[in-house]
Amino acid sequence: MAISLIGLIYVVWQLRRVLSMDTGNQTMQEIAAAIQEGAAAFLNREYTYLAGFVVIVAAIIAAFLNWQTALSFVAGAIASGAAGYLGMYTAVRANVRTAAAANRSLNDGLRAAFSSGAIMGMAVVSFSLLGMTLLYVYFAQVLGLPQDEVVKYITGFGFGASSIALFARVGGGIYTKAADVGADLVGKVEQGIPEDDPRNPAVIADNVGDNVGDVAGMGADLFESYSGSIIAAATLGVAAMEGGVGVVLPFLVAAVGIIAALIGTFLVKAEEGASQEDLLGTLRRAIYGASGLVLLLVALVILLTGAPWKFFFIVLVGLLAGNGIGYFTEYYTSYTEKPTQTIAKAAETGAATLIIQGLAIGMVSTVAPTLIVVAAILLSLWLGGDAGLYGIALAGVGMLSTLGVTLATDAYGPVADNAGGIAEMSHLPPEVRERTDALDSLGNTTAATGKGFAIGSAVLTALALMAAYTEAAGIQSLDLLDPVMIPGILIGAMLPFLFAALTMTAVGQAAYQIVQEVRRQFKEIPGLMEGTAKPDYRSCVAISTQSALREMMIPGLLAVLVPLIVGFLLGGEALAGLLIGSIASGFMLAVMMANAGGAWDNAKKWIETGILGGKGSSGHKAAVVGDTVGDPFKDTSGPSLNILIKLMSIVSLVFASAFGAGLLNVF
Repeated sequence: MAISLIGLIYVVWQLRRVLSMDTGNQTMQEIAAAIQEGAAAFLNREYTYLAGFVVIVAAIIAAFLNWQTALSFVAGAIASGAAGYLGMYTAVRANVRTAAAANRSLNDGLRAAFSSGAIMGMAVVSFSLLGMTLLYVYFAQVLGLPQDEVVKYITGFGFGASSIALFARVGGGIYTKAADVGADLVGKVEQGIPEDDPRNPAVIADNVGDNVGDVAGMGADLFESYSGSIIAAATLGVAAMEGGVGVVLPFLVAAVGIIAALIGTFLVKAEEGASQEDLLGTLRRAIYGASGLVLLLVALVILLTGAPWKFFFIVLVGLLAGNGIGYFTEYYTSYTEKPTQTIAKAAETGAATLIIQGLAIGMVSTVAPTLIVVAAILLSLWLGGDAGLYGIALAGVGMLSTLGVTLATDAYGPVADNAGGIAEMSHLPPEVRERTDALDSLGNTTAATGKGFAIGSAVLTALALMAAYTEAAGIQSLDLLDPVMIPGILIGAMLPFLFAALTMTAVGQAAYQIVQEVRRQFKEIPGLMEGTAKPDYRSCVAISTQSALREMMIPGLLAVLVPLIVGFLLGGEALAGLLIGSIASGFMLAVMMANAGGAWDNAKKWIETGILGGKGSSGHKAAVVGDTVGDPFKDTSGPSLNILIKLMSIVSLVFASAFGAGLLNVF
């Protein structure tokens, strides 16, 4: 609890520091105010919808299960929403400050944007750990409940966090990518004007989307990952070790991770004119430094608690696995590496060959993360010995222990992207846009890395939650020859594809409306292309908002309702099969979509540096098409899949005691 409060003190200090920075000239401030207004309007409406959902689900949990789980559910939803809102509040104020800082130097721009990301990162881990610790103390100390009941009730916190995460990620993802695709297709491809040109009616909606999708949505996503990993480990820890150490250990590992991440944030700095390799190096230094410090602090935790040293090595396995996934994600998505460069070169023969190459890179990029996760699972089981699947869960906690700084390297990207837009729209000197573009390109790579962490940890966490579910449901073993198992697995394997299809379709439909509106304005507003008239930005913001809120409901409800339907109709064993199928196919599809999208985006960025004809060339136009295809891949469907597999796992765990043999089996 004390360490969580230290994290929040850091958040307040850093927020005051960011808000005290220079906000640039009057034009910059007006553009930033429009982005702030649009982001706040969307998030307020989205949270109003979600509040109704939370109240209804909490009432159902209280009626059919117990009030303690309902209380935890509400607490998880509120904490997740608060972390996302704080991150978005900071980001929409840091963007103009980053543009002003980049006007001075590259390092000033990096520090301004990264400070905003650090607020998001530390808020997520501090709110999560504080919320779960307070619930633990309340149930165990105030109510005096036994430990197994305490942990069972706290699973509701993960359910609340997962619910908010899914809707925030899907809703924000639909918003940001509809605006982005619409702005690019009409502005860049049809009209031939630069990105973030103030004449483009969708440009403000695009900048708003960066914040509601890539900051608020992503923050809720990783809040859920972090909370779920701790809950999964604590749930299995009840049986893994006597004396409560198995339950407390994941909380302590997460706590020392906050301290390590806090120190790691101070290691980020860059020299003027730094290359992409140099910028990547400074962020790696922060992540690797925090990882090394975590190991030292975990060793101290092991000594103080008397836990077996095998758990130290399991945490090490999780950290190595997380950094390994991060490394290979960077390799497949950074334009300094060969895979993304091959995509850019394919643009010379058109959009079709570029898309084919991007899909191939996305597919082959699943190999390394899969082998890393497999190795982590096997090593965790071997090191854990009789602790069983508790080792896998603890490895997941280890992987996310440095999330405070890992998320900071991710969340700063949208701020840098917005800063570039503000620089373009307010006509700052060209070198300012060059600096923000360098930071933005780096942000694309680190965002892909953050998604890799989230997806990799999702597999470990979902496996642990599934193991906890089988225990809670009283399932001793799973038989593939059981008539309901194969149907359960097939339904589970299908769900990620259906979910991805729904979210991709939603982006496409919303983007269609944006494209029509932008074309209308270019056609009907005299003087718009000449720059003598102003576009109607509000109409595109309104279209994105309405589309996102309407389209997010079905995919979100799918994740909650399908496990309940399968559990009640086919029984607990079939539901376990569903979880197995969804974890396997969801992991592969999420990695493929996230990495292909990131690689397409950076292939476009590489061409824009002047390679292969540069901006305005036929190759650049092909790369823009590839980027627009990749946008919903990497920012809507791909990252939402890791929430899907964990949300279905935690819904199954929360309602495990309610599932019997299944209505169809009974009759």
